[in-house]
Amino acid sequence: MMKLKYTAFVFGISGFLFACGLGKNGEKSTGFNLFSIEKDKELGVQVSNEIASDPATYPILDSASNVAAYRYIYGIRDAILETGNVIHKDDFAWQVRIIDNDSTLNAFCTPGGYIYFYTGIIKYLTNEAELAGVMGHEIAHADMRHSTKQMTKSFGVEVLLSVALGQDREMLRQITSGLIGLKFSRSHETEADEMSVHYLCGTKWPADGGAGFFEKIEAQGGGRSPEFLSTHPSPANRIENYHSWAKEKGCSGNDNGEMSFKEFQRLF
Repeated sequence: MMKLKYTAFVFGISGFLFACGLGKNGEKSTGFNLFSIEKDKELGVQVSNEIASDPATYPILDSASNVAAYRYIYGIRDAILETGNVIHKDDFAWQVRIIDNDSTLNAFCTPGGYIYFYTGIIKYLTNEAELAGVMGHEIAHADMRHSTKQMTKSFGVEVLLSVALGQDREMLRQITSGLIGLKFSRSHETEADEMSVHYLCGTKWPADGGAGFFEKIEAQGGGRSPEFLSTHPSPANRIENYHSWAKEKGCSGNDNGEMSFKEFQRLF
């Protein structure tokens, strides 16, 4: 009898948490997601707190003593959000943090819109359009809710229920680590690339700014590929996609922002 009650409870909570994702135009996409929008937000807060509590692993630059750096990177975030193309613009936090680690070529975004850039990738990029392209890509992962969809598939219902209900802190730590090194599916990566173009279209930057990043990777023979590229589609295909999508959408931005970006890089 107790087992029956527990099973009914799990399915009841699951029914509350399950939610369909949203496609590029707000339509429902296929597949399932254990988390509702509210649970995405709650998990994002939990994960961001976990990251903040571990400065040895994640040495986050203090916003009060790095005002210029945060003003700049938030300006890029704001320009993307203000296009009106981000579906969950008003739902998620869209908080940006910079991790002081020059040896790590990475960026990631948690559920609920907590965006992290390592100084390593900031110093690797060439111009502002590339940074905006990468940010658009990371915003897309949260906006399309890729992380929680992928986690639903990877961890399973009952494990994620225990985390969503705040019952398993050790598993939360594992999920935090998993989110940072999360290997998205090829379709999720392609969608995030396309959404980056969609977000940047209408801004001052070339909408295919993300292509410049992959062109640099390819030109260097992939010798210093970012951690988050380890299982992604090939740079050559992604470069072609970025340019094709921007052309199809008729995007007209042409400001790479090289001078302002160089000043930003000199802050680190």
